[in-house]
Amino acid sequence: MRLKNIIIIVFIITLFPITAQNTTTNPEPKVGLVLSGGGAKGFAHIGVLKVIDSLNIKIDYVAGTSMGAIIGSLYASGYSGKQLEVLFREQDFNVLINDEFSRASKSFYERENTEKYVINLPFENFKISLPSALSRGQNVYNLLYYLMLPVNDIRDFSKLPIPFFCIATNIETGESLVMDKGRLAEAVTASGALPSLFQPVIIDGDILIDGGVTNNFPVEELRAKGMDVIIGVDVQDALKDRESLKSAPDILMQINNFRTINAMKNKSELTDIYIKPDISDYSVISFDEGKDIIEHGQIAARTQLSKLEDLKINQPNYKGREEVKLLDSLSINNVNIKGNERYTRAFMIGKLKLKDDEKISYADFRQGINNLIATNNFDAFRYYLEPTDKDTEFNLIGNIKESETTTFLRLGIHYDRLYKSALLANLTKKKLLFSNDIASLDVILGDNPRYNFDYFIDKGFYISLGIKSRINKFNKNVNPRLALEEDSPLLSGLNKIDAKISDFTNQVYIQTIFRKDFALRLGVEHKRLKITSETILDDDDENRFVFENTDYLSVFANLKFDNYDNFHFPKKGFYFNGNFHLYLKASDFNANFQEFSIAKADLGYVFSISDKLALKTEANGGFKIGEVSTNSLGFAIGGYGANFINNFYSFYGYDYLTLTGDSFLKATFTLDYEVYKKHHILLAANFANIEDGLFESGEFFATSRYNGYALGYSLETFLGPLEGKYTYSPDTGNSYWFLNLGFWF
Repeated sequence: MRLKNIIIIVFIITLFPITAQNTTTNPEPKVGLVLSGGGAKGFAHIGVLKVIDSLNIKIDYVAGTSMGAIIGSLYASGYSGKQLEVLFREQDFNVLINDEFSRASKSFYERENTEKYVINLPFENFKISLPSALSRGQNVYNLLYYLMLPVNDIRDFSKLPIPFFCIATNIETGESLVMDKGRLAEAVTASGALPSLFQPVIIDGDILIDGGVTNNFPVEELRAKGMDVIIGVDVQDALKDRESLKSAPDILMQINNFRTINAMKNKSELTDIYIKPDISDYSVISFDEGKDIIEHGQIAARTQLSKLEDLKINQPNYKGREEVKLLDSLSINNVNIKGNERYTRAFMIGKLKLKDDEKISYADFRQGINNLIATNNFDAFRYYLEPTDKDTEFNLIGNIKESETTTFLRLGIHYDRLYKSALLANLTKKKLLFSNDIASLDVILGDNPRYNFDYFIDKGFYISLGIKSRINKFNKNVNPRLALEEDSPLLSGLNKIDAKISDFTNQVYIQTIFRKDFALRLGVEHKRLKITSETILDDDDENRFVFENTDYLSVFANLKFDNYDNFHFPKKGFYFNGNFHLYLKASDFNANFQEFSIAKADLGYVFSISDKLALKTEANGGFKIGEVSTNSLGFAIGGYGANFINNFYSFYGYDYLTLTGDSFLKATFTLDYEVYKKHHILLAANFANIEDGLFESGEFFATSRYNGYALGYSLETFLGPLEGKYTYSPDTGNSYWFLNLGFWF
């Protein structure tokens, strides 16, 4: 009996490890997630992630290529599928992909000198070339870096909340590279650098492009990480039939897809759960249809619901993820930027608008980055924030790549009723004499040949220097009081004169920026103003009558603020432009010249009533101080235009330069309804008082003497605005049509 008990005890002891081993030899399976590239079709990945999150499935490793790398890296950084949906819906992908920067990112000089060209081409050594890509990818990097700040200090991607890697392609060798270390935002930007759309990304001396060129679905590499179960999401295009191959881009895309689509036949079999959303109705650029694409991703994931639920059974202990918190403010302790050889540190800091130990919002920090890139002096700026001992304080570390292109050929086209038809050719040269300078020459051919020359040495917050020279001229029937004094006998019986107005202006000025947004200019101006007419002949009845042919010398001050989001069709922003000129001397033609001054100011405020409706309010006013030495530099209103000279202003309901005086006050209200994207219906009303001595009478706030109204349609085209406006004034009962095509110059 004793022997029997011993045998039973030994058997139990022997059996226990076996039983224990059976309870511990079935650990939770390692689950990998692989996301393919596919441009906008990659939004479907977000829909799949939402379903995975809803089931509380734990992902142990994420791999992706191109858009799959972008979404996969953010998921690996801690974002949930729902968070990603919100983040991506908030993005304007036209701005993001095309590397568009807000007007606020550009200097006043750059706004004035670039909002008039249709074509902008590199023009080195008098040869036209094409850019290496449509976009530098800077906006993409900016967004990714911001979203990845919570994992900013991680250099080994296996240490992320979910381990991750992505695929990029070495453009020189054709080699497929696994990116699993380094700076996450930079690696993912390289993985998504679609050739011809985004410039290649240089990392450690390698020139990298979209990983989809060589490996659009890295399932083998993911399996090699020890994954037991792999979920694969495939959003690639299928091959198109002959009916769909109608254009060169379609054919090129088909050729590019041959290898990746054929490779997918084998790769899909290596997954355990294969999800293929039905997104054939969408293209790689259907970013504005992201909501629908996400929904298709959810639908596709639900078709695999039983397999996903079975997977979840083996993960009983996994819980949901906490929401990622984004940095909203910071201060910069030190700036260390390398790679700037031709641009000074003062120029860089001035554009970044950073001041030591000043706490700013992250939005303002990113605005500073955009200010620097919007100069178009740099191809790329790869930066990172290095934490200091203080909370939310960082050192800004960066590498900047200066653009090798410094000369550009720019072209434009325009028509309006005042200047008639015009073709614009511009030559712009950066670093002409100094590191921070830019020179620009416009030559305008057409009914009224003109030119504009600008030279500017940009020092940002420090004192900048500028030189301007231009000739502006046009022919128009105008109010004779613009050229003649009130008591002139020539006014008898004249309502209009056919005047040829020519203005030759040269300025030298200094400029400084203060409070980050205001530009103050102080300078000296020479102006040669000539007005002639064939309506009145001189004594021998052969030549034009000369009303004005005078050289004026003046000093001037200009204070400007402008944060309109769009020059032609703003939806928000404030504008102020104040000018003061003190005219000191005049040539012998104006024999009775005495010193006088002209002060004027323009105010504008725009706000959106809804997503489609905006109200623009404007106020303009000016007056002359001193003896009346000439009427030619007085104020004249009437007509519609954005490139008037001297003290001429638009006024609906009247023809060009119809109403004149040495002082005026005008208000304009414009409702802009964007009925379809880039299609605008405009309704405007303007009111004005204009006369000699308006402000001396004290009645300038009285009921307006003149008013007019306009109804118009405007279309934003690649040539610039195409506008037609019908205007009417109840004062006279007259109506006028104003037509305009192209950017104003």
